[in-house]
Amino acid sequence: MTNTAPAPADSPSAAPAVNSNPFNLRVIEEFRANAGRVGGQFAGVRLLLLTTLGARSGLPRTTPLVHLEDGADRLVVFASNGGSPTAPAWFHNLMAAPEATVEVGAERRSVRARLVDEAEHDALWARQIAADPAFADFRERARRAGRTTPLVALERVAPAPEAGGAV
Repeated sequence: MTNTAPAPADSPSAAPAVNSNPFNLRVIEEFRANAGRVGGQFAGVRLLLLTTLGARSGLPRTTPLVHLEDGADRLVVFASNGGSPTAPAWFHNLMAAPEATVEVGAERRSVRARLVDEAEHDALWARQIAADPAFADFRERARRAGRTTPLVALERVAPAPEAGGAV
C-alpha cells in the first residue's frame, strides 16, 4: 500500500507526494505541520524532505533525510541506507533524474543532485560524524558489506529570470 502526505500549500503540484513507508509518512506530516521541526528521536536533528521522481514510476517520492549544510546553496545527503549493502531508493531516483525539490524548515527549493567528488568524502564524513555519531556506524556497516556510501550534493538551482527582467 502506498501512503501520501499533503503537499505544502505553496507547492507547484496539487498532488501530494508519495512515500510507501508509514514511519516516513508520519515524519513527513510532522515536518510539514511544524515548519521543519520534528520531535521524538529526530528532535534537534537537521532533517530535510527530498522529493524525487521515481525512476520507474515517474511519480513524486518524498523521503525525510538527515543532511549536512555545506554553504548557503549546497546540502549534502548520505546514501547510507543505515549501512545496508544496497543504496536507498531515493539515491537511484536522483541518479535517474537529478532535478529534485527539497524542503528545509519552511523553505522549499529546487535542486540539482550530483555525486560528491571522492576528494571531499573524508572531510564531509568527519563533519557528519561529529554532528551525528550514529553515522560512523552506518559508514562502517556499509564498508563491511563491501559498499562505499555515495554522498550527494543537492545544489540550489537559481530561478530562471522573469521575462523582460535583467539577466
